[in-house]
Amino acid sequence: MMTDGEIDNLADGFLACTLPKERWTHEAHFATALWLILTCPDVHPEREMPGMIRRYNESVGGVNSDMSGYHETITQASLHMARRLLAGLPGDATPATALAALMASPLRDRDWLFAYWLRDRVMSVAARREWVSPDLMPLPA
Repeated sequence: MMTDGEIDNLADGFLACTLPKERWTHEAHFATALWLILTCPDVHPEREMPGMIRRYNESVGGVNSDMSGYHETITQASLHMARRLLAGLPGDATPATALAALMASPLRDRDWLFAYWLRDRVMSVAARREWVSPDLMPLPA
């Protein structure tokens, strides 16, 4: 389990594009999203995180293309689910307590998306480029 300090360092490294690529994991994506939501009230993650992720990907030699890199539907769905999780936590939740709750939920599994989207739909070029609504069931409100 990550501490608040570890999440601060992770998010700082992501924003500064100094985080080693191998540390940009599924858990790190959620940790950074939770950190932004909880500690940066002037940042609107749904609007700003796409550029942040693209910039970070390029800084570690990645390519944002139709086949790899930034994925709009996954990012927006993940932010939606992170906000939904936070809504159910006490108001004094920290990034570490929120991440622990998230990692104790079905979101800990990288395949959580496939409860809402068929694999081919969510992994399509269209879903990578722009928001594509779930086709199996809607995301929880």
